[in-house]
Amino acid sequence: MNKPKDSESLSEVHNSVETNHKKGWRRIFAFLGPAYLISVGYMDPGNWATDIAGGSQFGYQLLWVLLMSNLIALLLQSLSARLGIVKGLDLAQASRNAYPKWANVPLYVLAQIAIIACDLAEIIGMAIGLNLLFGLPMIWGISISVLDTILLLFLLKKGMRVMEAFILSMVFVVGLSFLFEMFIVEPNLVEVSKGLVPSKLDGTALYIAIGIIGATVMPHNLYLHSSLVQTRKIERTPKGIKEAIRFNFIDTVVALNLAFFVNAAILILAAAAFYTNGFQEVAEIQDAYKLLEHIFGSAAPTLFAIALIASGQSSTVTGTLAGQIVMEGHLNLRIQPWVRRLLTRLLAIAPAFFTILHFGEDSLGSLLILSQVVLSLQLGFAIIPLIHFTSSKKIMGAFVNKPIVKILAWLSAVVIIVLNVKLVFDEINSWLNQSGNQSIWIYLFIVPMAIAIGLLLLYIIFKPLFSPNLEIHTLNETLKNELAITFAPHTGYKRIGIGIDFSKKDQQVIENALKQGNKNACYILIHVIETAGATYNKKEVLDLETVHNNNLLKKYTDYLASLGYQSEYHIGFGNAASAISKIVHQENLDFLVLGAHGHTGLKDLLFGTTIDKVRHQITVPVLVVR
Repeated sequence: MNKPKDSESLSEVHNSVETNHKKGWRRIFAFLGPAYLISVGYMDPGNWATDIAGGSQFGYQLLWVLLMSNLIALLLQSLSARLGIVKGLDLAQASRNAYPKWANVPLYVLAQIAIIACDLAEIIGMAIGLNLLFGLPMIWGISISVLDTILLLFLLKKGMRVMEAFILSMVFVVGLSFLFEMFIVEPNLVEVSKGLVPSKLDGTALYIAIGIIGATVMPHNLYLHSSLVQTRKIERTPKGIKEAIRFNFIDTVVALNLAFFVNAAILILAAAAFYTNGFQEVAEIQDAYKLLEHIFGSAAPTLFAIALIASGQSSTVTGTLAGQIVMEGHLNLRIQPWVRRLLTRLLAIAPAFFTILHFGEDSLGSLLILSQVVLSLQLGFAIIPLIHFTSSKKIMGAFVNKPIVKILAWLSAVVIIVLNVKLVFDEINSWLNQSGNQSIWIYLFIVPMAIAIGLLLLYIIFKPLFSPNLEIHTLNETLKNELAITFAPHTGYKRIGIGIDFSKKDQQVIENALKQGNKNACYILIHVIETAGATYNKKEVLDLETVHNNNLLKKYTDYLASLGYQSEYHIGFGNAASAISKIVHQENLDFLVLGAHGHTGLKDLLFGTTIDKVRHQITVPVLVVR
C-alpha cells in the first residue's frame, strides 16, 4: 500500500489511447469507448427490477420517465466528461482539492457504500441469471461471482481498448437479446408512442418512477466517466480540448441512447407480456422469466437470462474501476487492485448470503430494490460538486457551462435530490410501520444517520457558494505551487550493497553499482544460501554449495581490489529477502543494487518476489537492474 502525493486518475491506462496522429473517421473512433463503459451502469439488474415493476403494473405509461431520466443522465455525463477533459482530474480528485479532508472521508465512505450497493445488484442479477439458465442454486451463483476479480485484472493488463471491446460485446449481447424479444412479444407501437407523452403520477406510479430515476442516474458513473475520458491522449490546447469535448459528447449520446433502448425494451417487454395479459403484479425478475416461458415458449426466457448475465458481468467490471477512482481520488490512497476488488466483492456478497440463509431466495428481489435506495442516498454528493466545478469560470475558464446548461443542470439536480429524499423518507416510514416494538433501533441509528447525511449534503451544496475562491488544481499546477525545494548536489554513497547470484547478470549489476560510488565507496557483495539446511538452521552450514560460493565471492572481491575498488563480501542464509534486509542493517549500507529476476505473473506466485519484499523491509534506496 502506498500513498502518492498525487497521481493521474486510473494511472494504469492514463493517456494510453493515442488520438493525435489519426485522421478522419479513425480519429473519431479513437475517442469512442468511455461512454460505452458508462452505459452498462444504466442497464444493470437494478434497472431491470424497476423497469419490470413499472411495465407490468402500468403498461407503457412510465416510458416518458425513462426518457426524462436518460436526458438528465446525458446532461450530467457530458458535464463529467467535460471536467475530466478540461482539468485532467476525475470528480473524486476534484472534490478532494475543493473540500476539506474531514468532508472527503465521509464522501469516500458514501461513494464506496454506493459502489458496494451497485455491486450487490450485479451479484444478485448474475446469480439469478445462472439460476434461470442452468438451474444453479442462488448461493452457488453468488459464490461464483467472486471469480470475476480475475477477469478484471486480466482486462486491465490487456489495456483500455481490450476492456472497451469486452464491455461493448456484453452490451451488444444485451441489446441483441432484447431486439429478438421485441419480435417475439410484438408490442403495440401506438400505445408505446403514447407512453412517451408525460402523464400525471401519483401513489405507486410515483414511487416506481422515483425508483426508475434513482436506478438510472447512478453516482459511480459520474466518477467513472470523468476518469475514463483521460485515457485518451489529446493536445492540451484550446482547439484540442474543444475537439475532445465534442467527440466525447457524440460518444455519450450514442452510448446512452443505446442504454435507453435496452431499458425501454425491458419496460415494453413487461408491458406487452404481463400488463396486457392481466399479470399486473410482476415485480420479481424470476417471475418475469417464468411468465415469459409460460406465454411465449423457451426462446424468450433464454434470451432474457443471457442478457441478465451479460448485464451483471459488464456492470461489475465498471463498478470496480469506479471503486479505484473514489479511493485514490478522495483519499489519495492506492492499494493492490485485486485486494480492493476482492474486498468490495466480499462486502457485497455478505448481505446477499445473509438474506438467502435467513429469509430465503425469494427475498433477493427486495434486497435488489434496497440496493437502489442506498444508491439514491449518494447521488446528490456526486451531482452537486460536479455542477459547482463545471459552472465555475475560475476552474473551467473558456469551457465553463453556458447559462442554459447551468439552469438545466441545477433543475435536474433539484428533481433528483427531491425525489430521492422522498424515496428515502418513505422507506424509513415503511420500516417504522413494520418494525413494531423494534422501532427504537431505527430512531437510534437510522434516523440520526439520515440527518447527518442530510447536513453533509447541505454543506456540499452551500460551501462553494460562500467560497468565491473555489479552485481545483491539476497535478502540474500542484507541482508549480508546492515544489519549492532546493536540490543539493549528492556527495555519493559510502557503503553500497550488491546482490550476487553468480549468473551473467552479475557483471551488469556490479557495473551499475560502481557508478554510484566510484572509488570512494566500499562495496559489500551479498549472496544468500537458500539450501534446505541453510533455510532450516538460519545460519552457516558447511555444505558443498556454501564452500563453493564462499570461494567465488573471494575471487570477486580480489578482482575488484585489483581494479582499485574497496570491497567485502557477506553471505546470508535462509529466505533471500529476510537475509538481504538483515545484512543491509548489520553492515549499515546506504545504497543497495539488485538484479531483477525477470519473471512475472504466475512465476511470481511460484518463486516469490524478493525485490518487492526487500524494499518494504529496508529504508535505503534500491537500484534494480534488468
